[in-house]
Amino acid sequence: MFITRLYTGPDGQTHAEEIEAKFIPGNGNDIFKMMMTTGAELHRAPAGRVSDWHTAPRRQYVITLSGHGELEVAGGKKIAVGPGHIELVEDTTGKGHITRVTGTEERVTLQLPLTDPSAR
Repeated sequence: MFITRLYTGPDGQTHAEEIEAKFIPGNGNDIFKMMMTTGAELHRAPAGRVSDWHTAPRRQYVITLSGHGELEVAGGKKIAVGPGHIELVEDTTGKGHITRVTGTEERVTLQLPLTDPSAR
């Protein structure tokens, strides 16, 4: 399993990388410990919505629960997202990214703000 990380590079542009979720053995199931969060928000965006270039309001996980979308970062790179896709959004400065809701249904996400802005 991979997590898509969006971050601001030294060029001020948002870039994306895939981070492998490294699971450790647990009590009957394997566990991947994520960063601490301060709460949870559900967000819903209608089909066809486009959020032009913007930075993240804070460092957070964004997990797509339903619907489909697309993230666009520097160089025109596009990342398709759908149910179960996890993003670690850290591009709070710079040019930012574009978020599009693709397909014919709304996109519902679970957003988990991170507790410690300096933790990684």
